[in-house]
Amino acid sequence: MTRATILHVDLDAFFAAVEQRDRPELRGRPVAVGGGGANDRGVVSAASYEARRYGVRSAMPLRTAAGLCPDLIFVPVDGHKYGRVSREVMAILRRYTPAVEQVSIDEAFLDVVGSEALHGTPLEMARGIKGAVAAELRLTASVGVATTKLVAKVASDLDKPDGLVVVEPGTEAAFLAPLPISRLWGVGAKTASVLSQYGVRTIGDLAALPDDLLARRFGKQGPVLAQRARGIDPSPVSAADPARSVSHEHTFAVDTSDPEVLERTLLALSEGVASRLRAGDVKARTIAVKVRDSTFTTVSRQRTLPEPTDQTEVVFAAARELARPQLRGIRVRLLGVAASHLGEGSQLALFGAGDERKRKVTAAADAIRRRYGSRAIRRARLLGSAVAEPFERDPTSAPEGGAIGRAREEHTPER
Repeated sequence: MTRATILHVDLDAFFAAVEQRDRPELRGRPVAVGGGGANDRGVVSAASYEARRYGVRSAMPLRTAAGLCPDLIFVPVDGHKYGRVSREVMAILRRYTPAVEQVSIDEAFLDVVGSEALHGTPLEMARGIKGAVAAELRLTASVGVATTKLVAKVASDLDKPDGLVVVEPGTEAAFLAPLPISRLWGVGAKTASVLSQYGVRTIGDLAALPDDLLARRFGKQGPVLAQRARGIDPSPVSAADPARSVSHEHTFAVDTSDPEVLERTLLALSEGVASRLRAGDVKARTIAVKVRDSTFTTVSRQRTLPEPTDQTEVVFAAARELARPQLRGIRVRLLGVAASHLGEGSQLALFGAGDERKRKVTAAADAIRRRYGSRAIRRARLLGSAVAEPFERDPTSAPEGGAIGRAREEHTPER
């Protein structure tokens, strides 16, 4: 019989928990990470559990969150700090197995086959990981243990915070059956709406539908959804590869067609991407943009540069040229900038001999942000703007964390 040897480890309210850990005055209080205050047009990146009791959730406009919770404390995003803590978490996980697949800044899958002789049963390993994260980092993690990645992830979400759920082999379908359909990978709001036409409210309802019906309605994806609903997921845990891309996205609180707002946002996103490239000592040869309009239509374009870069000005120039044709005549919901085809860089080779002053300025600015946070020093064009910090929307794809940037159009429950 297949054993339950896959663990999904998920940090609880990660950004907010790190801030509460480091700032004692925030402990036990409702905290929203993202933006500088209730009047910003950004969105909530993470909400503490105290804030969630008022209905505050990630991706919620800051103004909405402030209306729900008048005592809400807003804390700016500190991407470098969260990246550092994430690396510390992943180091703990790799004590138990080299088969660690980091899927975002605050979660990872582990395959612990072969680790039992050293570390005990999968359940004992899950307890050991939770204990180490709590003792060494003063954070809590929820862990799901199952035979597949899909079921392990669902299990880790069920008893947050500080949860531990084990799904025994052979019980996967029964475990999933009573859960709402929104908990299943690949089922977003639109898919759930279509499934509701067939009376599907729970994962068990979906599992009971004939595969041929799902194939007619959803094509090849239909039978895949049915298999997932039955707890079947053949995807293996893949140890993290070196980063292949760095990307940042921003979702506007209100869809906009304002050229100045859009261009400032592209600049902020480009600066975030370039900063992360420099932090990882890599350069990118390809720049891409993503534009999503008010109808949720998404267009992506990319361009290969003559020379690899890690400089904001070069990334921004390419992103602006790629985005401009796509922005005409639409109201924009989301903008994204990505850099890919990464190669090793060198801080000494960033500039020509005549650009020593520019090199020093860039290095000094990066050092200030690392020490005091991403808002400590900003470009004049971005001062006073409503552009959210680029780290708010995609903190998962930094070369320094070794995580690969992924664009996933699926529902992810609030953790």
